[in-house]
Amino acid sequence: MRSLQQLIRSNVLDFQPYTSARSEYKGGSNIRLDANENPWGTFNRYPDPEQLQLKQALARHKQVDLANIFIGNGSDEMIDLAFRIFCRPGQDKALIFTPTYGMYEVSARLNDVAVVRLPLTKDFQIDAEAYREALADKDLKLAFLCSPNNPTGNCLDALTLVLDTFDGIVIVDEAYIDFAGRDSLLEQLDRYPHLIVLQTLSKAWGLAGARIGAGYASAAIINLFHRVKPPYNVSTLNQEAALEALSDTATFEQRKAMILDQRRWLEAALRRLPMVKKVYPSDANFLLVEMTEAEQVYAHLAAQGLIVRNRHSQAPGCLRITVGSPSENAQLVGALQQMVLFY
Repeated sequence: MRSLQQLIRSNVLDFQPYTSARSEYKGGSNIRLDANENPWGTFNRYPDPEQLQLKQALARHKQVDLANIFIGNGSDEMIDLAFRIFCRPGQDKALIFTPTYGMYEVSARLNDVAVVRLPLTKDFQIDAEAYREALADKDLKLAFLCSPNNPTGNCLDALTLVLDTFDGIVIVDEAYIDFAGRDSLLEQLDRYPHLIVLQTLSKAWGLAGARIGAGYASAAIINLFHRVKPPYNVSTLNQEAALEALSDTATFEQRKAMILDQRRWLEAALRRLPMVKKVYPSDANFLLVEMTEAEQVYAHLAAQGLIVRNRHSQAPGCLRITVGSPSENAQLVGALQQMVLFY
């Protein structure tokens, strides 16, 4: 297994990060004249570049140390930073298991990193034999695993296989983990020093508009992320929104329970429709549904202002349907029933 020093890009090892006014002086003050801020206004001061209060709240909620937390402008920022930290443009490669979240490949292309794609099995699990064959490629630096996976909705069963055998950085994207009946890999950070776990407040916490992602890893990896990130990557408004949400776990649990209950209801209702060929098992807040004439179904729903995601390019004949509120889900099913009567 390569050491962390062997995996980091050489220019990152030697990189001197930009130091902002807020990061240079950490003491108390009555008058701040160091950051060229406007002296008037509600949000006239730069945000905390280290997001200390938010990290403290997450540390309590997740039972992890502050040194193991990075806060990003959504998980997408952390995906991009991982390429910048570990992958040499035009030389190194990243491994993804398809179909999966599209930003892994988008970020790879932006950073001039080749992607090795391994198709999942028909049950959307990792093909262990194909994976072991891929390990012969010594240019692989990153492996991305989305679990629960987007757009398929299921948890991946072979995470330990990859963590035990991949000779690089393993990034496990747990954006939907709050909806799954499985434990997070956060408990495995001490065991796997090359593991990065990505989570978000966009899904179960209802803060998609605030763009708050959290990365959990060894202190050494977290320090690298802090070294290369923009100085003020998370705004004061977004930090405050996250702190407010994390302070109200009762509402979080109530809404999550409702989504899980509605997921069961929606799955059962969809299975009764004649145009539905298959509803794939889901550990997330959405369902991947194989339809007959999926394009027509999508157009019919869109014409009524009901927007689902057409995933035919990733999973042939499939639509991805987010679990909405009870009334939204009922309207969706009603529109599909209407389509059956119409045709």
